[in-house]
Amino acid sequence: MRILINLCFGLLLSALLASCGGDDYVPKPTAYLRLTYPEHSYRTFDTLSLPFTFEVADSATVEVKRNTTGEKWLDLEYPCYRGVVFLSYKPIGKRKDLDQYVSDSYEMVRSHYSIASGVDEQQFVNEEGRVYASTFRLGGRSVASTYQFWATDSSRHFLHGSFYLDRTPNNDSLRPLITYIQQDLDHLLETLRWR
Repeated sequence: MRILINLCFGLLLSALLASCGGDDYVPKPTAYLRLTYPEHSYRTFDTLSLPFTFEVADSATVEVKRNTTGEKWLDLEYPCYRGVVFLSYKPIGKRKDLDQYVSDSYEMVRSHYSIASGVDEQQFVNEEGRVYASTFRLGGRSVASTYQFWATDSSRHFLHGSFYLDRTPNNDSLRPLITYIQQDLDHLLETLRWR
């Protein structure tokens, strides 16, 4: 009986050692959290304290802020995804104000050039609503703000937006989330209306 037990143990040990050997081992890549995203749905954001309206994603919360000089900010927060879109509104008094605001917006995009792998700038025009905008999709593994935009009616209103995630930049793995929120921001611009 003892011989039979030793024989079984020896066969089991041999099988175990044989299964661990070989050159076929391939290390598994690091896995990332898979997030699921609901269908895009929107509600109208409208407050009398701001001279514009737009549709915002149902998954976002909106906080209105202002300073003593009349500038107004909105934070569109995506708490489930730890993302925020900083929106700043400035009234246009003179033509040189608009030129300065546009220049400042381009400078904010340029500040990411050193780490961006590319910038995709697109123009958006809604003649009927007098909305003229530029969007900037910034590519690269560690870009902090992957989407920025500015919009104006070219005479009275100027709105700038920047999207950030409260995560260590690894935009390759965050690409589905970034694309999802960029679609919400494109929709915001399409539904933007000045008063």
